[in-house]
This record gives sequence, structure tokens and C-alpha cells, in this order.
Amino acid sequence: MDITEVLQKELQIGRHQVEAAVKLIDEGNTIPFIARYRKEATGSLNDEVLRNLDERLKYLRSLEEKKEQVLSSIRDQEKLTPELEEKIKHAMTMVAVDDLYRPYRPKRRTRAMIAKEKGLEPFADYISLQMAKVSLEETAAEYVSAEKGVEDTAAALEGAKDILAERISDNAEYRTYIRKTTYDQGMIQSSAKEEGKESVYELYYNHEEPVKKCAGHRILALNRGENEKFLTVKIMAPEEQILRFLEKQVIIRDNPYTAPVLKEVIEDSYKRLIAPAIEREIRNAMTEMAEDGAIRVFGKNLDQLLMQPPITGRVVLGWDPAFRTGCKLAVVDDTGKVMDTVVIYPTAPQNKVEESKKILKDMIRKYHISLISVGNGTASRESEQIIVDLLKEIKEPVQYVIVNEAGASVYSASKLATEEFPEFDVGQRSAVSIARRLQDPLAELVKIDPKSIGVGQYQHDMNQKHLSETLQGVVEDCVNKVGVDLNTASASLLEYISGINKTIAKNIVSYREDNGAFTDRKQLLKVAKLGPKAFEQCAGFMRIQGGKNPLDGTSVHPESYKAATALLERLGYKPSDITSGGLRELGKKVHDYKKLAAELEIGDITLKDIVKELEKPARDPRDEMPKPILRTDVLDMKDLKPGMVLKGTVRNVIDFGAFVDIGVHQDGLVHISQMTKRYIKHPLEAVSVGDIVEVKVLSVDLAKKRISLSMLL
Repeated sequence: MDITEVLQKELQIGRHQVEAAVKLIDEGNTIPFIARYRKEATGSLNDEVLRNLDERLKYLRSLEEKKEQVLSSIRDQEKLTPELEEKIKHAMTMVAVDDLYRPYRPKRRTRAMIAKEKGLEPFADYISLQMAKVSLEETAAEYVSAEKGVEDTAAALEGAKDILAERISDNAEYRTYIRKTTYDQGMIQSSAKEEGKESVYELYYNHEEPVKKCAGHRILALNRGENEKFLTVKIMAPEEQILRFLEKQVIIRDNPYTAPVLKEVIEDSYKRLIAPAIEREIRNAMTEMAEDGAIRVFGKNLDQLLMQPPITGRVVLGWDPAFRTGCKLAVVDDTGKVMDTVVIYPTAPQNKVEESKKILKDMIRKYHISLISVGNGTASRESEQIIVDLLKEIKEPVQYVIVNEAGASVYSASKLATEEFPEFDVGQRSAVSIARRLQDPLAELVKIDPKSIGVGQYQHDMNQKHLSETLQGVVEDCVNKVGVDLNTASASLLEYISGINKTIAKNIVSYREDNGAFTDRKQLLKVAKLGPKAFEQCAGFMRIQGGKNPLDGTSVHPESYKAATALLERLGYKPSDITSGGLRELGKKVHDYKKLAAELEIGDITLKDIVKELEKPARDPRDEMPKPILRTDVLDMKDLKPGMVLKGTVRNVIDFGAFVDIGVHQDGLVHISQMTKRYIKHPLEAVSVGDIVEVKVLSVDLAKKRISLSMLL
């Protein structure tokens, strides 16, 4: 198999792009580094295409390894024919290779094996020739042997039938047809394991739909219902059609002695050996497809969440709401430093509202708090009402935001949080996290396991290794798109930078603490375990503000400093113009990029990137994202009326719609059918996490706490 050709066709990119990307990956370069600093080689492939290429490259290489193992095993058995070798070499999936290997794979003792040990294989061969002139019972008499364990003619015939059934089951072409037919025409059915038992799976108590039309979220729901013993799930194949197909393949003569026996053999082979295995394979393939889809959606949602714009220059009060144990508050200054923490008890059962308000008013005045970040967990609704009442009583211009606190409790109880705030309890740490995730969502959310951030569906039911790898890749791409300040970034943030692992990240922080702030990117080479290769991968993503070289504060890679400096000289600028903002018109002075790039001995794509960066040094891509809605008043769910139009923030996108926060504590659902007038396959075609959208209230169910919304205004 030509892996390069396969990748080229699948990803619809040029052969040279595939070859360059594969070479760079094999040399140990990271995806963010290749995407950002090797555009010339790859033809500007972005990180998403590169990750898809990397994933498929690993699969196809594993497939080639599997083929070699299979060929070697069959060769050792001296059963490898040129025709079989060709089929294995041209197989495009692991399943196809498994089908071809099935007759030669070492098996546990089967009924067919036992029959062969009893010397019944010649009898099976005789039946398969379908030229019997006498009844098979008469022929079977020749194989009766007490010594071999064949007691009578019936036992001989049964043994021969077992051998034939296994041969049919092991035929790769038959299995391929049956698998495709079952997938294309089969129905997936689910029913209640116990009639009348209430559960969240009642929708699936009497459910049936075509296998090939079953949506990913329904597959995962059926799997979970089955695992939790609420549902029985099975695939109903077009059995008659499959049996007729097998009969046409196997019964080549209308022999009155063999045809009836072969019909029995075919039915036994299908029902006992083929159908259960094919059902398992299809269920596994459906689950894998559903998981891949869910992981992809989770990744997109996580990307949008991490790339939400930071709210800078504000002193923020983080509010972790609770009832019995009180609301934990943390004041965080505009740099993220904790200035104060306190616990108040304005909610039930203490209800110390006035006392709590006095503490809040004092803190607002003392620390000049202008923004309150409230977690959306237990007692959030009650806390929000108290904040709104408070804002009406004070002169200071204070706003509040309801923040998704998913993962805050996971972080606050983690080893990392304990190291960061050893003197705080989990509530105080959680309040700090809630405040900081408003100031800089990316820097704070990287401290939490991506699976705990709460923007996926069924994430705990799927392949955890694949999920973790995908989400880690998303976090890595986001951190590297934004870049980090080398002198302020935490170890948690640094470990996601291209070429940096946990150990090196801690070593960077230790070096900073021991030697003071970095003044030059080259100082990174003095950090323990950070060698030239790691430096090449990470340097461009590390920023130093106010260092010796103004280029260190940009995303220009040190390998391009010579070209960047020459560019500035040629166009009449000085390096100091980078920090003074004097290069905003730089691009207008470049008339021929190709010619200038050749003179500077760099590629024209690299030159364009350098010019773009120097015009807006260390620009933050998050600035282009919609800002969070800052509120000063509150709506109650009972205030909502059908037809009301409100602004809201998309909190989560799932296969069948999106949940939107409209400021009433309970997120409303916009079903996919209510998103756009044009047809869309998935909600992600219309919205992303963090989007600010206008929605119309369709219906409100107070008892079930459900709000139905529409974006079709």
C-alpha cells in the first residue's frame, strides 16, 4: 500500500504536502510547530489537517504491520498462496485483514477441530463436492469408529457438518457481504429489560430504526441503557436474504442427497457462528463511529471555550455559591493575584443576607471590585438574586457574569491546587478558579482535566485513551495559538507549549525563581533538560515583554530573526519600532513578497507571517471572539413567556442542538431544527461554545425545568 497516496486522497491535499508533513512528524516536530513555522514545507496545512494526517498515518502504519504479521503467520503454516497474499496486501482496513486471516488464525478447540481430529474431514470434503450417489447416512458408515470416538452414522454426519459450517464462517467474501447487508438493511431494536420500570431511557423501551441511520447520540444512549441494565439491544438482520445468498454460493448442484444437508449447514453456520460475530462487529463499529463524532464535537466545544476572550484590567470577585457551608468568595486583582478570601452565609439555612451584603459592600469599596464571577452550581440562582439586589443599593459600577464552574471542584481538590494554595481550603481554591477563568479562561482551564470541563456528551462512556489524546491536542493547539508570557506563565500552561513536557515546564519555573525574569529567549537553553530540539519547538511560542530583543516579544521564531532584522533595516525601521507600535503600515511598504523573500533567503509565506506579526506584535487571536455578556439584573424562569426575545451565550453544543444561557440559571435548548432555515447536518455548522446569540422563547416547563428556544426570529 502506498500510504502517501492514501493520505493524499483521503485528505485531498498534494502529495508533496503529505510527504513533507510525514517527514516533519517523523523527525519529532510537534503539530503546533509544523502548523506555525513549517508552512513553506507543508503548503500551509493547518493544525486540524495535520492532526488528522498524524492519526491516519499511525493507523495505516499499524495496518501495514498487522499485514506483515499475518503474512508471516500464514507463510509459516505453508498455506500462503499468491492470490491470498495479494488480497492481504491490498486490504484497506483491520477488519478486512482479520477476515482473510480467520481460517489460518490459531483457534481455541472448536467443534470443527474435534471433528477433524476424529478423521471426519474427508467426509466433509465428499459432501462439499455434492456428487453423492447414495444417501449420506450410507457413506457416513465408513467413518464410524469407536476408537476415534465416532459412535454412529449420526455422529459422523454431525461432525462433517460442523467442519463445513466453520469453512463457510471463515470465508472472507461471505462475511464481507453479510456485514455490508446487515449494516445497510438491518434494524437496531431496543426494549425494556423490565416492563414498567421508570428511567431516563423510556424513549428507547420500544425503539426501532435502520442501523445505518442511527445517530451517534442515540447509539451512545442505547449503549449506556444496555450497560445500566435498563435496555436490551439487538440488531435484526435480513436473515432470509442472507441465507439465500449463502445457498447460492455454497450449493452448486441440486443433489438430492447433499442439498438438504448443506441448507442445514448454512443455517447453522450463519446463526451460530457468523451472525453473533457480525452483530458484535457492527455494534463496535457503530460505537466507534459515535465516539469519534462525540469526541470531535467535544474537541470543537473545548476549543471554543478555551479561546474565549480574557477580561483584562478588572479586579474580580470570584463567588463559589453553596447553601449549608456558605458562599466562598475570593478577590483577585487584575494580574490574577489573590488579595482576600472570605465566607458569607446569605443562603439557606442561615439566610444572613444583610450581614453578607455589608461584607460585600466593604470588599467592593476596599478592593475596587468592578466584576463578580458567579459559579453556576448549587445555590447559584439564590446568589445571583442577592448580587442583583446589592448592585441596586451601591453607587459603584459593578457587573456580574454567571460562569460555567464545571471542573472547579476537580481542580480545587487536585494536587496542583494544593501546591498553588496550600493555606486555602477547597472552597477558597474553587472561588479563585471561578474568578480567574473569567480573567483568562485559557490559563485557568488548562489546570483541569479537559474531560471535567463539561462541554461534551457521554464522555465517560467512550474510549478514554482516544478522548484524552484528542482533548490534549485541542488544549495544546489553543495554548500555542495564543502563546505564553515566559515570565508569568504557570507550569500548567507551559507544559502544553510545543516541545515542553511537565518536567521541563517545572524546570522553567524553577529557573525563573532562582535567576529572576528571562530577558532573552536564548536563556531557555540554560534550563535543565531543555536542549536545542526542544528550544526549536518552543521558542516561537514563548514571549518576553521588555527583554533585550524586541523580537522576543513577538511570535517571530529566533531562526527568522536575521531575516526580520534585515527586513526592518531595508524598509527604514528600527527594532525599537516593534514595541512602540510604529510598524502598523509595514505591509504597505512591501510591494513584491516573492522578490523580497528571495533576497532575505526565506520563503514568501514566512515573510508574510513576519510582516503580519510585526504590524500587531503578540496579537491575541481570542480578541476576535465574542465577549461574555455582563449583567446587572436577573430574570426568573417564571418571568419567561413564549415569544420573548433574549440574548444568550452558547454553553454546550451536542448532536441534536445547543444549550444557551439566557440568564435564568437554567440553560435553554435550541433544537437543531430551530437553528437555521437552511439544512444543517450538525449544530456546529451554526453555533459554537461561547457564541452570543439572539433567541426566542418557544415554551417553558417549570415542573421539568425545561426551556425550549429558537434562533429563527
